[in-house]
Amino acid sequence: QVRLEESGGGLVQSGGSLTLSCTAAGSVFSTRAMGWYRQAPGKQRELVAQITSSSNTKYADSVKGRFTISRERFKDTVHLTMLDLRPEDTAVYYCNAEDVESTLRTYPELWGQGTQVTVSS
Repeated sequence: QVRLEESGGGLVQSGGSLTLSCTAAGSVFSTRAMGWYRQAPGKQRELVAQITSSSNTKYADSVKGRFTISRERFKDTVHLTMLDLRPEDTAVYYCNAEDVESTLRTYPELWGQGTQVTVSS
C-alpha cells in the first residue's frame, strides 16, 4: 500500500528549530513533487514548501529565509528544516506528494496523516 510516512513534529519554544521528514513508502518508483502544507485552527490549509524531482523549490512568503526543504537523492524522502520558529507557525503539518508512480498505478496526489507542530511564546 502506497503511503506517506511523516515524522518530526513536536513542541518547541519560539526561536527554536525542528525538522520534519516524509517518505513515500510502498513500492514507489518516483514522485514528481513532494512538499509540506500546514493548517492552523480556523484557517485554510496552505502550502509551506515544495520540491520537485529536478530540485526546483517554492516557499510560502511567511517562511522564506527560515525554512528549507530538501530531498534525498534517489529516494522519495523530503525534509523540512524549520529555523527561528514563531508561534504563528503552530499548525498541523501535512506531507504531500504529486504524481506518485508505484508498481500498480500512478497516484495523482497523496497526503500524509499530519504531524503537530506547536511553538510556544
